[in-house]
Amino acid sequence: MLDRVLVVTAGPAPGFPVVGMIGGGQLARMSQEAALALGVSLRVLAASPDESAARAGGDLRWGRHDDPDAVAAFAQGCDVVTFDHEHVPGPILAALVGAGIAVRPGPSALAHAQDKVHMRAAVSAAGVPCPAWAVVATAAELVAFAEGLGGFPVVLKVSRGGYDGRGVWVVDSVAQAEALLGEVALGPGVQWLAEQYVPFTRELAAQVARSPSGQVAVYPVVRTVQTDGICTEVVAPCPGLSDEHALAAQQVALRLAEALDVVGMLAVELFDTPEGVLVNELAMRPHNSGHWTIDGAVTSQFENHLRAVLDLPLGSPMARAPHTVMVNVLGGEHPDLYAAYKHVMARDPGLKVHLYGKDVRPGRKVGHVTAYGEDLDALLARAHHAADYISGVIDE
Repeated sequence: MLDRVLVVTAGPAPGFPVVGMIGGGQLARMSQEAALALGVSLRVLAASPDESAARAGGDLRWGRHDDPDAVAAFAQGCDVVTFDHEHVPGPILAALVGAGIAVRPGPSALAHAQDKVHMRAAVSAAGVPCPAWAVVATAAELVAFAEGLGGFPVVLKVSRGGYDGRGVWVVDSVAQAEALLGEVALGPGVQWLAEQYVPFTRELAAQVARSPSGQVAVYPVVRTVQTDGICTEVVAPCPGLSDEHALAAQQVALRLAEALDVVGMLAVELFDTPEGVLVNELAMRPHNSGHWTIDGAVTSQFENHLRAVLDLPLGSPMARAPHTVMVNVLGGEHPDLYAAYKHVMARDPGLKVHLYGKDVRPGRKVGHVTAYGEDLDALLARAHHAADYISGVIDE
């Protein structure tokens, strides 16, 4: 009888590259399937065994993304290094580039996703429409900015570290401005970014994949729905979006990908207004707004990200059906998500469920469900029912 377990980690297949992905979250986890299909070895730098990608196995290395020695050791033997989040310090990435390691997107491009002030300045310099903005340091400066736009409300953001609604406030009054800037302490290198409050028609996302040789693949523009700052629903393509605004959104994404020298996936979150589209945020990696592509597109965003950073020919971004709906599963009071499978899968065999291997916490994105077909209203009802049942919002 064996009294111990032998763990063997296979090396890369001969002739196939090794892609290093810094960050062990769900994006790295979902990239593993695409890497396996391509025969590519995906090496993941995870901070702990509790991270999403770590629970999926594979070539795992332990270390923090902000530890220069851990990142440098991780990158040795990788043909290219990429990311599942934007939080790796620029100097660490610059050191990798200086050592001759391909980093895609490069640190100069990634800086635009790391710092919102840097991003706003670059978007404005590229001549791409975005909300009016200014860097402020005091409540008086924020009030002056608001008055220059005709009054409150305005949006106030921290320049670094905010996501999923964190670090973003809608400020409605002088009193709120004074209280907020007086109570919230900013970390080193973090600034306050004030932005125009945009009464948009809907929120959109445009995604492109771009390779070092300049090849691009443009996905259909999607509609996103945010609830308390968290994306809860994506519909591809955006229903009722005019050809003019859809083309403008795609052109914005293409223009920024080239101007900022992005290699890999670029997601551009946009406000759709009667006057046109405005850039809200950027992400230089696979993005929640593109999870629908796993089941609903010819080539998923995860596969095209790997193809792009390896400078392989890109795959078709076309949709498989007239409509695809993706609904996020948010953590609730039921930690046993697997228990919902019998009901969800028996009720709707055409539904696709993706769970991320995360511990369940209220409001945390722990998975998503996807449905595609011709009847949009039916797809929305099916996807929301499944997501609500898995998270425990409903029990029938």
